Amino acid sequence: MAFAHALGLELDPWQVDLAQSDSRRDILNCSRQARKSTAAALLALHEAVYVPESVTVLISPSQRQSSELFRKVVELRHLMPHALPLLEDNRLSMHVQGGGRVLSLPGSEATIRGISAVTLLIEDEAARVEDALYQAIRPMLAVKNGRLILASTPWGKRGHFWQVWDEGEGWAKTRVPGSEVPRISPAFLEQEKRELPQHVYQQEYECVFSDSTEAVFNYDDVMRAMRDDITPLFGGSN
Repeated sequence: MAFAHALGLELDPWQVDLAQSDSRRDILNCSRQARKSTAAALLALHEAVYVPESVTVLISPSQRQSSELFRKVVELRHLMPHALPLLEDNRLSMHVQGGGRVLSLPGSEATIRGISAVTLLIEDEAARVEDALYQAIRPMLAVKNGRLILASTPWGKRGHFWQVWDEGEGWAKTRVPGSEVPRISPAFLEQEKRELPQHVYQQEYECVFSDSTEAVFNYDDVMRAMRDDITPLFGGSN
């Protein structure tokens, strides 16, 4: 990607594929330290620079995390060969003259409504974003048929991130385990594997959606027990 090279960035193969994809729905199931936030920030900056009147929204579980992702966008902006002319530049947003806006929003369903015509929506740490917030942000994409990117390390078999990964249709699905991250050595992974609980290691480095340790029954056993040909005890037809 020429834009990344202009910033002095060397992208991993999966990041190149993401940057060059024309998919409108992407889910990134990534190990820790896979640089998913860097990839997201690069796409946000590219959108703001090259797509006039674009609107990019950054969502995370908290405003602090959204602000951290926006800070990465600003850091990449400072790597550009020439300073961008900005109509707006503050701690939570920026607006490129002749280009688009990037907005960092809090992780609250009650406070993000009212924004429309979004062209790129990035949900970082999506496994920990409340489902109500995810449901509230999707209509933002309707007018422009904007691109939606969910990026996260797994956090159990729960919520929209797991559901999209497990059964979502029409999504480009990317898995990046720790063994494919060139910045993580095999020796480090071996040590982590020895010293962390198995389910924690699998979740953080192998992109595995583990059952909650507090669950009485595991997810797969529950799903195998479900049947459509039995009338429920409550709420069923007589």
